[in-house]
Amino acid sequence: MVDAPLVRLGFCFSSPHALNSPAAITVMIRRRLQLCSVGTLKIYFAGPLFTPYERSFIDECAVALRADGFEVFVPHEHELATGVDVTAAWIFAKDRPGIQRSDAMLAILDGPSVDDGTACEIGMFHALMQSDLSKKGIVGLLTDIRGMRGESTGVNLFVQGAIEDVGRIVASIEEARDVLRAWR
Repeated sequence: MVDAPLVRLGFCFSSPHALNSPAAITVMIRRRLQLCSVGTLKIYFAGPLFTPYERSFIDECAVALRADGFEVFVPHEHELATGVDVTAAWIFAKDRPGIQRSDAMLAILDGPSVDDGTACEIGMFHALMQSDLSKKGIVGLLTDIRGMRGESTGVNLFVQGAIEDVGRIVASIEEARDVLRAWR
């Protein structure tokens, strides 16, 4: 028998025997919520943040994403690690939950090579996706003109493979926004 609270939440059943196990009810609820939900997609914004220019670009992109209704985790917005007492453990403890709670990742790939912290974040998110099917994917943002001129893009093939396995690489924030909108 289906509990009355489920019916009050808008879950209608054609037969009282349609869902006769807790597992079946859980699956049905998840499907219904996915169809009805316009929930906010949570994005982890990975990228180098060591210069004012890098942070400024990330900030501008985050504003555009938030205007689209995305919830964006930007590591340097939580506390910029400028002190001499900052440790690797502190940085990891601060940023890891942002990666774990995110539905998708947007990663800046610009530069002579992908920032090593960004590459690690991409790998972590890709690994999380293997066991959490609710995660949507990774968008790599590569705006560096060196690639357009035929020079090396600086993207390691393994990093590129991890991104393209679960997402794609785009050339503008507008393209990134389009991909992320499609993942809602």
